[in-house]
Amino acid sequence: MPRHPNEALFEGEKPFPIIPTCEHFAGTEERIAKAFELQAKMGGVFDITMDCEDGAPTGREKEHAEMVVRMQNSDLNKFNMAGVRIHDYTNEHWRQDVDIIVPGAGERIAYITIPKTVKAVQLAEMIEYIRETAAKAGIKREIPIHALIETHGALREVWQIAELPNIQVLDFGLMDFVSAHHGAISSQNMRSPGQFDHALIRRAKAEVVAAALANGIVPAHNVTLELKDQDVIFADANRARQEFGFLRMWSIYPAQIEPITRAMAPAAPEVEEAEAILLKAYEADWGPIQHEGNLHDRATYRYYWEQLQRAHVMNLPISAAARKAFFS
Repeated sequence: MPRHPNEALFEGEKPFPIIPTCEHFAGTEERIAKAFELQAKMGGVFDITMDCEDGAPTGREKEHAEMVVRMQNSDLNKFNMAGVRIHDYTNEHWRQDVDIIVPGAGERIAYITIPKTVKAVQLAEMIEYIRETAAKAGIKREIPIHALIETHGALREVWQIAELPNIQVLDFGLMDFVSAHHGAISSQNMRSPGQFDHALIRRAKAEVVAAALANGIVPAHNVTLELKDQDVIFADANRARQEFGFLRMWSIYPAQIEPITRAMAPAAPEVEEAEAILLKAYEADWGPIQHEGNLHDRATYRYYWEQLQRAHVMNLPISAAARKAFFS
């Protein structure tokens, strides 16, 4: 029987993470519940990030973290596709967040997002604390870490950050990055077209994507400030994907989710081509094949396999033959 592509194409290597192309931020219990309802309605095509950083009312950080655990463990969490953003290294509450959330929901939490990193060594300390807390709680899985790149220091050390253990995603945080420039980058560049055209922002985005992809990590794009205009939201997500290579994007408003996922999705003709090539390769036990006059081997198979997996994660149409061979 032919081997599965993950076995045949990634011998001795870690496959690239194939995760949803959109993550939706929600800070209050009501908004988290509504996000779970929408996630179920859309068939689990986006992640939810429960926010303990900006979402927690001052003085009620402990109660907020406990609420996050309750929501993680609730029946609303049907897909285990919800992560948590904790407080940053300089905030006194980050260890408390970890102490509550990891033992309380560590088996179900999709990832932990760490904001406002300034130095790789600080992020490494936080990751190690998360790992130690998980081990003490008897949690054997490694919890994926999403690192926010939104400071001068994080951008300077982004390649070191990308090499740290358990990093799954590098998130670019535009608002804090612009603010860190003390007015040298104007606020209008928090929106398009400036957020893509300003030289300093273009440099930062390109560096984050390059560091992420070189280390087998997903690069995630910042939010768009346009909340309702579907064409503007789609255009921002499409430019992030096509021009910069981002494979994921944040949402801060429910109406943003659909156009983001649509813009980040592989095109239907490419999905069909991936199916045809991979099914031929599967029958040839991953040896070289010809398809429509072109030679294909393991180098191209990897590309098409990742595209087909993205289509599967996003609930895009996939042929019965491909589903049976690769996803059953």
